[in-house]
Amino acid sequence: MSDVDDYLAGFTGEVRARLDRMRVLVGEAAPEAVEGLSYGLVGYKLRCRPLAYFGGFAKHIGFYATPNGHEAFADDFAGYKQGKGSVQFPLAQPLPEDLVRRVVAYRVEQIERAAPA
Repeated sequence: MSDVDDYLAGFTGEVRARLDRMRVLVGEAAPEAVEGLSYGLVGYKLRCRPLAYFGGFAKHIGFYATPNGHEAFADDFAGYKQGKGSVQFPLAQPLPEDLVRRVVAYRVEQIERAAPA
């Protein structure tokens, strides 16, 4: 089992289901990204650069797309509670899967533009 699997094993119910779904969404949008734990969250790096992070909490899923991901999607994130570089997707609302996909795709594009292969 990986560190990420151990982290996910600490959750049950809706939180676990959403964390699993986030893992799939990020993996599909960034198949070359490297998954691991960072800052106590599930994190992804692409070309050794931070891509995105997510984590489980009692009433929400935290999503961290680094500052430029949040700046670029400020209007989309406006309906969610936010912190410095984070957005909270409440368990009481559907997971915004399309938004997660778009944010991760944007971050991939930004990283590839900054560090071409």
